[in-house]
Formats: sequence, structure tokens, C-alpha cells
Amino acid sequence: MTDPGAAGPASLTDEELRTYLAEREWYHTEEIRPGIETPGWFDTRPTAAALPWPDLTGKRCLDVGTFEGFWAREMHRRGAAEVVAIDILDPRQWDWPLGSTSQLLATLGERKRAGEGFHFVNRALGTPIEHHEMSVYDLDPSVVGEFDMVYVGSLLLHLRDPIRALEKVRSVCKPDARVLSVDAIDLELTLRHPRRPLAELDGAGRPWWWKPNIAGLARMVTSGGFEVIERSGPIYLKPGRGQPLPRWTPSMLRNAASREVLVTKWRGNPHAAILAKPRPLDDA
Repeated sequence: MTDPGAAGPASLTDEELRTYLAEREWYHTEEIRPGIETPGWFDTRPTAAALPWPDLTGKRCLDVGTFEGFWAREMHRRGAAEVVAIDILDPRQWDWPLGSTSQLLATLGERKRAGEGFHFVNRALGTPIEHHEMSVYDLDPSVVGEFDMVYVGSLLLHLRDPIRALEKVRSVCKPDARVLSVDAIDLELTLRHPRRPLAELDGAGRPWWWKPNIAGLARMVTSGGFEVIERSGPIYLKPGRGQPLPRWTPSMLRNAASREVLVTKWRGNPHAAILAKPRPLDDA
């Protein structure tokens, strides 16, 4: 089979492209050619239409934690003049709790593939996205400039210090910028405590840290120096073909983790969206 890294996606036949996609793990679902898609862990395409997007026409935008770049390309599709995407390509640099297994680290490293998926899809679709290997904690306006819009998607869950991360996002925002934070929520905490900001702490063996209720996600955003403009109810990220889900059994109702798997299987992974703007420095 042709080496797509050397020859490029355009040189592959449909059958070669299907084989290449099937042999690798993908996070996002993207249509590369008519009828040929990446078998992503999530299919975020229905979610994109449900988010409270501001007008991106002619804007300079940033996608934080881009993975294969679906959200960066979505901002480009929505009229952004320039889109920059950042991510940490080496999983060893993520916020791992002590005692995490090397097997899990290797598994996530295989899914990340040093950014290969981002560059392959970008070449295939011809989108002019600028990619930087950078942590959200290292955002600096002297390095990446300032932005009219920042998308932070499914990232705060994986950070030991989500408030510090949001403060760094704020540091690269123009005064009238908009930030769209879309992250995993604890659905049971949301239903039981719709107004009280709460979060469940994981931090055991994997880079999953804080899962808030919707009020907790909004509080994270305001604590990071923003004013909430709009917040959604629960939004469900549809599982993609690459996400294996167990068969339903009655025992899945016995604990919160199993109930969450069941919700994901039936509806999708519970998230919420917060649209915000920077508060003035003397009020932050």
C-alpha cells in the first residue's frame, strides 16, 4: 500500500484509503471522501449544530486540544479568517496521576500518533489550519498572538488545574473575544444539584480529573476570568464507530459509572457548552 505520509491522501485509491483509516485509531469522525469516514471515538458532527456559536466571519480563532482538528476545521467552515490549533502530542506530557499504568499511556499514545491524524485529515480536506505542539498551560500572547474566538473542547476533564488553564486561555483573548467551553459533565450531579456548583474528582490511574455539573462548569469558566453569556443544558456527544460499547445488562443500573456508560450507549456522552467573554482585568 502507498505510504500516505510520503505520497499524501490524494494518491490513495478508495480501497487504500479505507484500509488506512481502518488500521488506525481516530478520535473524531470526519468524511474524507464521499462515503469514506474516519472511524472516530466520537461523531461530533451533530453536536456542532447544537452549540451556541458566535459569528466567526473574518475572525482569528484558536482550537485548544485539537486532536485531529475537527473543531478547528468547524471554525474554518464557519467563516474564520485564520485558525490556529494546539495540542500536546506526547502523552507523557499530559496531567497523569501517580500510579498510572504504562499500558494505558501507550494506548493513548497510539491514538494520538504524534499528530499524524491531524495532518493526514488536514491534507485530505485542504484546510489551512496552523498547528502548534503546545500545552494550554503555555499559551502566551507573545508566542501565538491574540484571538477573537477560542474553542476549548473536552479538555478541562483531563487537566489537574482547569482554572489555571482557563486563565491562560484568557491571556490570549482580545478584549471583546468569545470563548466556547464544551466539556464533559456529571449528569447525576447536574440533575440532583442544578444550581450548586459541584464536581467529582477522579484522578486515579488515568488523566481524568474533574467532572462537574453544569453549574460547576460555569463556575470554572467564571473563576478563570470570564463572564458567562450563555450556557446550554446537557449536550450528548454521539459515539463514533471506533468506540466499543458493552451490551446492555440490568447490572449496568447498579452504579454511577455503569449508568454513565448506559447513557453514552443510548444518547451519547454528556457534555455542556458555556459561551463566555473575558471580564475586564480590574474586575477579574
